[in-house]
Amino acid sequence: MKLTRRSALLGLASAVSLGRASLALAEAPTDRRFVVVILRGALDGMAAVVPYGDPALAGLRGELLPPQPGEPNGLLDLGGFFGLHPALGGLHALYQENQLLPVHAVAGPYRSRSHFDAQDYMESGASHRLTSGWLNRVAGQLSGRAAGDLALAVGGTVPVLLRGPTRVGNWVPPTTVHPEPDLYARLAALHAHDPVTGPAIADGLRERGFSAAVLAGVEQPPNRFAFSALAGAAGHLLAAPDGPRLAALEIGGWDTHSSQPGRLNGPLGQLDAGLVALREALGEVWARTTVLAMTEFGRTVRVNGTRGTDHGTGTVAFVLGGAVAGGRVQADWPGLKPDRLFENRDLQPTADLRAVAKGLLAQHLGLDAAALAKVFPDSQAAGTMRGLLRT
Repeated sequence: MKLTRRSALLGLASAVSLGRASLALAEAPTDRRFVVVILRGALDGMAAVVPYGDPALAGLRGELLPPQPGEPNGLLDLGGFFGLHPALGGLHALYQENQLLPVHAVAGPYRSRSHFDAQDYMESGASHRLTSGWLNRVAGQLSGRAAGDLALAVGGTVPVLLRGPTRVGNWVPPTTVHPEPDLYARLAALHAHDPVTGPAIADGLRERGFSAAVLAGVEQPPNRFAFSALAGAAGHLLAAPDGPRLAALEIGGWDTHSSQPGRLNGPLGQLDAGLVALREALGEVWARTTVLAMTEFGRTVRVNGTRGTDHGTGTVAFVLGGAVAGGRVQADWPGLKPDRLFENRDLQPTADLRAVAKGLLAQHLGLDAAALAKVFPDSQAAGTMRGLLRT
């Protein structure tokens, strides 16, 4: 693929792949920006946006719940029934500015609890694998309006979301691959009983900010810089007058089978800091930007035997941006009584993730029904969710 000087400079400036986070970018002939954040590992939507007003909640997972709104380190209230996790203070500020809209009890059309299958389906935009991702097909629909548009993806990998027939170049810098932070924690655990290497490794990691709880395996290792740096870089690139208009970011760390309360603080804090950094870097362009944060599935309603949750179904998606009709939670809440759970274990989904994405693409990027049918084939039953953005 022929790269222009502009494309090469864009690639040089935006090659960011840090830890579990990565970034891909694409050009499109529009002045509006659309960003998708993939939360890999299955975010527990009921931990991020807690339905504390549901009378069945405490009996199902009381030991996982933060304190009530108004209490020290308590939930951040979202109108009297739902509350944001205390680590999401930046998102709560956006909510108060009517620029954050959580969409709860949402799921894709598939019912797989396999990370690998569900992530492929989520990024394909279907209940089965396709040969392209739905954001690649969005780029194709937009670029088809002006000849010669070039899609450009930068980072360690191109996510399935942006793979497909619309041309995507991939440039991987040699200096952006770093060990995962939990590799260090695993090394500490491996050497913990060695009288020589154990104390030496533990002391070194403590100097790098690894707490005793991290070294004991009950909290996730620190990696606060990676996603916020990535999101800030994406914001600066998207804000450029001749920069890309579509971006896909991803952040992992959501597979909380054990010690969930401690392990969630890290990734939630990273997500919060990153989305705030994205907004700050976009500047006035934030008013023309919409962000969709999505995960492959939710987690079980009941706590398991190791103070965690297992692979589930319904979860939460976040919509944010300068034109979002926020300051509320979008939910047809199914309730948590046993007869209301999916297969007596999961949050029953009442909204289709494709309907959320279709609503944003229609209102924000102007895709009509024919274009949406190409982006999300066989999605007539999902419909198109209305009212996500201010008119």
